[in-house]
Amino acid sequence: MIPPVAPRLKQEFELFGDSREDFYFWLRDDKRADQKVLDHLKAENAYTEQFEEEIFAEMKGRIKEDDTSVPVRDGPYFYYEKELEGKQYKVHCRRKIPGGEGPGSIDEIMDEAQEEEVLLDENEKAASHKFYTVGDVQVSPDHTRLAYTEDTKGDEIFSIYVVDIASKQLLGPVLKGAVEDIKWIDNESIAYVTQDDIHRPYKAWYHKIGNEQSEDVCLYHEEDETCFLDMGSSESKEYTFVHSGTKTTSFVLYLENKSPVKELKYLTPRVEGVDTSASHRGEHFFITKRTDDTYNSELYVCPVNDVSSTTLVLPHRPSVKLEEVQAARDHLVVYERENALQSITVFKLPPAGEPITSLDQGVRIKFPEAAYALSPKEFQFNSPILRYQYSSLSTPFSVYDYDMETGKSMLKKRQEVLGGFQPEKYVTLRKWATAQDGTQVPISMVYRKDLAKLDGSDPLLLYGYGSYEVCIDPDFRMHRLSLIDRGVTFAIAHIRGGGELGRKWYEDGKLTKKMNTFEDFICCGEYLIANKFCAKDKLCIQGRSAGGLLIGAALTMRPDLYRCAVAEVPFVDVLTTMLDSSIPLTTAEWEEWGDPRKKDDYLYMKSYSPVDNVLPREYPDILVTGGLHDSRVAYWEPAKFVAKLRENKTDKNLLLFKCDFGAGHSSMSGRFDKLKDLALSYTFILRSLGLATRSTSSL
Repeated sequence: MIPPVAPRLKQEFELFGDSREDFYFWLRDDKRADQKVLDHLKAENAYTEQFEEEIFAEMKGRIKEDDTSVPVRDGPYFYYEKELEGKQYKVHCRRKIPGGEGPGSIDEIMDEAQEEEVLLDENEKAASHKFYTVGDVQVSPDHTRLAYTEDTKGDEIFSIYVVDIASKQLLGPVLKGAVEDIKWIDNESIAYVTQDDIHRPYKAWYHKIGNEQSEDVCLYHEEDETCFLDMGSSESKEYTFVHSGTKTTSFVLYLENKSPVKELKYLTPRVEGVDTSASHRGEHFFITKRTDDTYNSELYVCPVNDVSSTTLVLPHRPSVKLEEVQAARDHLVVYERENALQSITVFKLPPAGEPITSLDQGVRIKFPEAAYALSPKEFQFNSPILRYQYSSLSTPFSVYDYDMETGKSMLKKRQEVLGGFQPEKYVTLRKWATAQDGTQVPISMVYRKDLAKLDGSDPLLLYGYGSYEVCIDPDFRMHRLSLIDRGVTFAIAHIRGGGELGRKWYEDGKLTKKMNTFEDFICCGEYLIANKFCAKDKLCIQGRSAGGLLIGAALTMRPDLYRCAVAEVPFVDVLTTMLDSSIPLTTAEWEEWGDPRKKDDYLYMKSYSPVDNVLPREYPDILVTGGLHDSRVAYWEPAKFVAKLRENKTDKNLLLFKCDFGAGHSSMSGRFDKLKDLALSYTFILRSLGLATRSTSSL
């Protein structure tokens, strides 16, 4: 089958005396309705469809299809989610607790003799939609009403539904144009945030259940185009927080939920270069604060009735990044990161009502592996039981309860992996590569000890991201077993631009230091080859979104280094996108990538923007994906990248492009449909490596 060729229609752009020719600008259609564009995308899909997802059934076979999450004690109920055999979506349920409300214990289990009450069956809602995702599910304080958000297109514009749990009746109109998060203020009202025409969350609203949306009260309007709003609740449920900010500056407003006056007050002021977030317990707010000097953040406490009177309780430490704070009635839980590893420290608080002037030494929870991933989980404010999730590249997701009073820990649930998975067969390592400027870059990896030869002949998949201070932690993903069980080593490059080694690690990989991200990734690949973890002709690379930019840059900088590359929903047309403020997210992105309306930024961004750096040369096998309704990275970016590669590549290697017509940035919505996308990527990698698709997991 002959690959599709996009027509070349010349479009010229000139700025700062620099001229750019874009022959594929015509692929952009904001309405997604131009038949010429749709026909071209369909032709690309038809060409890719011959490349079937051969390992989908194998991947699906590892999933325990009928499964239940660890129940969360909330008031008089246990709340949980179920997945049913053959079903794509979750079912949200609850059961009464025989003893009613209470702090619970780590030994407690849900009484399944109690009648199960189905709150929301996503499968029923999804039946009439090609795409369906639920963003947030929240129960009212008195447990009689359910509010949830849904997106039926994939563009991340959500609708809000509020229903009576007993009758299942809709309470009032559906609210439109929202982001996914909703917060109950009291039993009769919620708060939510809406988006503007370019998908910027910019207005916070107060909604009385049953009223028309036109009657809602605007709590805050952020008029600065570079600022985004988001919303949260204190763990105590006494306050609603609204955050406004950019990549470098943020401030917090708060609403006292029980107050009859529904208005926001400033908890922290708006100060350029200062980034804050908040928690609450008793008579105090806890405020996390980052500045240029205290770049890894420090923690303050202030009285609720005097928010300007702050006391430093956890000072800044240059080697330790303060990531998250969770307040409980008697304890403070602090998530930190040092040397690219996460930690949890629990501090005992004085009785509510007493002043807080300092924190004790705290107790740090210990973890057994050299590289792992932690995630906070929901737990009751009035309970000493902390819940968190632990995993590693070889340890499936594991939910633990930890008694903050006694120090006792209990495993509540470990993800079950079908098909004979034996974790002792796998080896997890943490290595460090040396970047061009001498910086040590961590690499996490996993391989099968009975299959990896470690003699320079092994295939390896290197994954990377490296933007937005996002940490790609070494967690467990069962789909990777389809590679690892065939002798492929899996590795993650924790490159600059991410947050694995603190705020400076991020700042050294953004704006005019962005090239560090790409060079770090290349150096990681070279390190793995030089140290015989990978054959020089068997290095595969993969990244998604901003990680897709990473893959695009790696391909244009060092195409000779790779056997194949997978770039999923890649942000590859950096310069053209960042010059167009009408595209969603652009204005807020200037603090991440630079403002190309300035000459120096323009020239620097052009030096790495993948679409602008495709040259006539040989490239490895490449798979690119996109989503027609993607509001974060528009489909035309990967489409243009592929078209330009087809025009310029001088080899006969595979170049495939799949555009999901019923999806957005996060691919398809159903759990099995998502798996098909993963199966396509992994089948592509295995074929490129020349490996048989038969799994060796039984060896």
